[in-house]
Amino acid sequence: MNEDFAFDPKTLTVSAGTTVRWVNDSDVGHTVTAYGDRIPTEAVYFASGGFESERAARNDVSGGLLATGDTYEHTFDVTGTYEYVCIPHEGSGMTGTITVE
Repeated sequence: MNEDFAFDPKTLTVSAGTTVRWVNDSDVGHTVTAYGDRIPTEAVYFASGGFESERAARNDVSGGLLATGDTYEHTFDVTGTYEYVCIPHEGSGMTGTITVE
């Protein structure tokens, strides 16, 4: 797998209330986009670009792209499992999972 097309780490476990920060350290643009149906129902949706749904993020991929060195942060307040994707590199398997305890 090309390391430019992978979240590192791919899985992460944090405590409720933790803010996670993604940093794009590759030379290509990436998104951080929650799968709308793969986060806890009570949780706030998250996506780079500030989109309020997966559909909106997919309809404006460039609006959520993080350039080299850009960061995105989200605070996870609701316990459960959150699955997310880099939309442009979904076909390369660029997905991640955060478990909030």
